[in-house]
Amino acid sequence: EEAGVPLIFFNRQPVAEDMERWDQLYYVGARAEEGGILQGQLVLKAWLSDRERLDKNGDGILQYVMLEGEPGHQDALLRTEYSIQVLSEAGVELEKLGSDTGNWKMGQWLEEFGDQIEAVIANNDDMALGAIDAYEQTDWELPLVVGVDATAPALQAVAEGTLYGTVLNDAEGIARAMLDL
Repeated sequence: EEAGVPLIFFNRQPVAEDMERWDQLYYVGARAEEGGILQGQLVLKAWLSDRERLDKNGDGILQYVMLEGEPGHQDALLRTEYSIQVLSEAGVELEKLGSDTGNWKMGQWLEEFGDQIEAVIANNDDMALGAIDAYEQTDWELPLVVGVDATAPALQAVAEGTLYGTVLNDAEGIARAMLDL
């Protein structure tokens, strides 16, 4: 924090105390809550349009697992919170079967919950694609899987029909904004 040199946050959104601390502070990044809202809307759209197929056990409740990002990371926390908030505010009954950081958790959940999982909500595309890979090692039907980032491999998976959807986290726009700043 040298005089005249801006303080820039790249890896996390600044909290209120950060913003009030200095008048030369900038945050460059996506608003994680918006990503969570868009992700929740993807799941909601799928649930409302194809509920019969997605509701494997016919109980009217969406059983899901949440693959979270880095523990304590604000983006992971906000994406998780807002994606589920969209669904619950829309009146979707939810049952969380599991929630944890990626770290090869999907294989464990498949052993624990088997074919009960109706949706996999992942805080990023790599974890979503990892979940798809884990399912490909089983005989179970792939559930609804959504991610965040719109990476090239994720967009390919959407085109192939294995990944239901992903939310654009505009890395190029963020990089451009940092350079402009």
